[in-house]
Amino acid sequence: MDTSQELHAADATGWRAGMYDDIRHTFRAPVVNWIWRTATANHPDLTRYLWGQVKPAFDTRAFAETTVAYRDAVLSAVDGPRYRAGDLDLAPAEARELRGQIATFDAVAPRLAVLFELVDRSMNGGDVGTAVPDYPGATAPFPDHVDADRGLDPSMVAVDAVPESAADAVAAIQSFHGFDEGSLPSVYRCLAQWPGFLTRLWEDLEPELESTAFDTAVADADAVAAAYVEGLAYQPALSREAVLAAGFEASAFEDLAGLFATFNAGPVETVIPALPLFADAVGAAGARHL
Repeated sequence: MDTSQELHAADATGWRAGMYDDIRHTFRAPVVNWIWRTATANHPDLTRYLWGQVKPAFDTRAFAETTVAYRDAVLSAVDGPRYRAGDLDLAPAEARELRGQIATFDAVAPRLAVLFELVDRSMNGGDVGTAVPDYPGATAPFPDHVDADRGLDPSMVAVDAVPESAADAVAAIQSFHGFDEGSLPSVYRCLAQWPGFLTRLWEDLEPELESTAFDTAVADADAVAAAYVEGLAYQPALSREAVLAAGFEASAFEDLAGLFATFNAGPVETVIPALPLFADAVGAAGARHL
């Protein structure tokens, strides 16, 4: 699978454009994440099938409860920095843009955590829907007000165009998460638009991320996502047998199963729980309780 290939939202047409709109609407965020862009570029029909299988998982009240519980698990474990608007050394318009873009990452954090856990388990033999709780929220609709009207479409700098003033922070970020020099998660490429803020945030937050408190946050947030997947009322048909029976090639199944397994257990595992901390630092974090 060529992970350098992406179908960006601006280039999507036909049903691909519609699927991207559906992902944005369902994820409550004005962004189509890299995982969808790459999967669609490589295996569009299987990605469309996959999205149709997992979409119901994001449309229940139980999932809304999971989004706030995920955020609360992180913010309860880690006492990260918090800045007032005047502390950011940014013009008011820049500060608003920064807060809006960080809010988008905060909104997608629990959604990506559940997506990776759900697809990885479904395609690689894990437990899904094995302990469905008998309460209305398991199948009730997602409340309209949760994560509504949040965030701005993130813009980013290329990895090789990160401002020199943020180079040391970026090197430390890559080292902490386990990325090589050519890779940098989207949230950091976004924050690199404000190199002074990124440097200050990382200097203030790095000790917390290297502490046992963040280890606890990662474990607790993972447990929230895992519990939701195990209690999922609607089980997607994403096993190897189901995907092949639906007419897809074994090689396509292996590609997507491997991609989601990598994201569910690789360096991204420490990136996603950090997203609420970034948002909380500038007062852009979402709700922690329904």
